[in-house]
Amino acid sequence: MLSSPVAAVMVHVSDMEAGLAWYQQAFPSGVRTYAGANEFEFLSIGSTQLEVVLADEKVASGAAGSVVYWQVANFEAALLHFSSIGAKLYRGPMQIEGGLSMCQVQDPWGNCIGIRGPITSSEVAT
Repeated sequence: MLSSPVAAVMVHVSDMEAGLAWYQQAFPSGVRTYAGANEFEFLSIGSTQLEVVLADEKVASGAAGSVVYWQVANFEAALLHFSSIGAKLYRGPMQIEGGLSMCQVQDPWGNCIGIRGPITSSEVAT
């Protein structure tokens, strides 16, 4: 088994450049990468590619189906960061096993992003 079995996460938006710029703010450790052969840009986040693509008649943007949860070092700081760039709280937050908390936020196109990490205060709702 690979140490990181998720190769890529695809996010559908109505404006690829705006989407790529927003996700670069959302994940500041992401490295904008250009795949010259396909003339395609994506963010490299660790060993995962975050691919921002145009929504179309087959796959629209918005809340539906699977949600990818990103592990964060500090739940409260991550939630504050996402809120500061315009993400809206969609579900949660809630405490889960192991002293962790989780929630979902929505990007400007309505796509859900899950965040999960340790809580450092008692301010997080249960």
